[in-house]
Amino acid sequence: MTLSVFNRQRKIAIDRAALEEFGRRVLPLCASEKGRGLTNLPRIEIILISDRRMSALHRRFMGIAGPTDVITFQHGEIFISTETARRQAREQGTTLRHELHLYIVHGLLHLHGFDDLAPADRRRMHAAQEKVVRLATSGRK
Repeated sequence: MTLSVFNRQRKIAIDRAALEEFGRRVLPLCASEKGRGLTNLPRIEIILISDRRMSALHRRFMGIAGPTDVITFQHGEIFISTETARRQAREQGTTLRHELHLYIVHGLLHLHGFDDLAPADRRRMHAAQEKVVRLATSGRK
């Protein structure tokens, strides 16, 4: 399985290679969580986009106006809004890098069969997401 990160936005400077390395590092951690499907994909593409483009995807595929943080398509595409990540980082008192890491793991867990619509599923997914990010970044600056 290959994992690639594509930067399709120009508003925020991103270290694409570092995010790709992070994605490859967390892929087996996500696959080890109780779920299904992630290992059946030949290719995963993480596409970094603007709020404007995310809003269009959000409306087209989910019928919801406005941007969101992550949209995952089950054939292996994960769209991430860098502008939403930056906004959330400011609101949460974290860093852009941390938010992008969370979003990558969130998308990979969706591909692995996790869902976050019901409160219990959302708690389970959040716990797995935090665990994976913690394991992947422990000892790293």
